[in-house]
Amino acid sequence: MCGFACLAWAMFPHDTGMKEEYALEKAKEALTKFLQENHLRKTPERYAVLERIWRSEGHFNAESLYRDMQGEYRVSRATVYNTLELLLQSHLVVKHQFGQQEAQYEKVATDKVHHHLVCTGCGKVKEFSDKHIRTTIQARRFAYFEPGYYTLCIYGLCSKCKQKRRKQ
Repeated sequence: MCGFACLAWAMFPHDTGMKEEYALEKAKEALTKFLQENHLRKTPERYAVLERIWRSEGHFNAESLYRDMQGEYRVSRATVYNTLELLLQSHLVVKHQFGQQEAQYEKVATDKVHHHLVCTGCGKVKEFSDKHIRTTIQARRFAYFEPGYYTLCIYGLCSKCKQKRRKQ
């Protein structure tokens, strides 16, 4: 009854001392297993996309991932988009639709359950964690419904956008 990050805890050891390389290797193993089970090719490009995602922090969109990869890897835009779909299906990344913004992604194997503050002015997304909120949601029971995961997004104005509005 927790977010996608909790699902990742089942796949990846939850250890604050976890090395980045270890997490990347586990993600590669999970992708390999998914590709084998679905009779899909294990291409170097798919692993390059995964590696680029795992070496980055925070949220990204498909176009920014494609642009970031151009200097280092030779992958097409279609490969990036198709690989993101595979990573979604394999639960290695999660897709967020924050309001009217372009879809944002993030890797699942995070070291903490987190929520999002979304600025409706500039679109900036900030992560936060709150033990009380997490505990309350995880303890909540629903009649005739078993939750699988949740997301929490709080929409409002960041301090910069709030200040801009005051000046107008």
